[in-house]
Amino acid sequence: MIVAYRPKRGKENELLELVRSRVPTLRKEDLATNRTPIIMRARDGTIIEVSEWKSEEAIEAAHKNSNVLAMWNKFFAICDCVPLKTLAEAEEMFAGFEPVDE
Repeated sequence: MIVAYRPKRGKENELLELVRSRVPTLRKEDLATNRTPIIMRARDGTIIEVSEWKSEEAIEAAHKNSNVLAMWNKFFAICDCVPLKTLAEAEEMFAGFEPVDE
């Protein structure tokens, strides 16, 4: 899965910390694989995360999991999820983003 999180004004640091905790939270619920997520930043400050769900069933289960729903509510309060095509980099042949964690 690839998702782009556009932080609300003044919420950039809070969003980055929440993104860093997302996959560990999903792993605790047995919903994400052990692959290390990749977190990047677009020029406009949008955070892009590449991660992997365990299965389609895990995605469905997440929508019924109170811990995951609580985490998602935190995301909704501090950012907007936007389509990748809204990022300027998506127009480039080889989209490059700033690595957040190396």
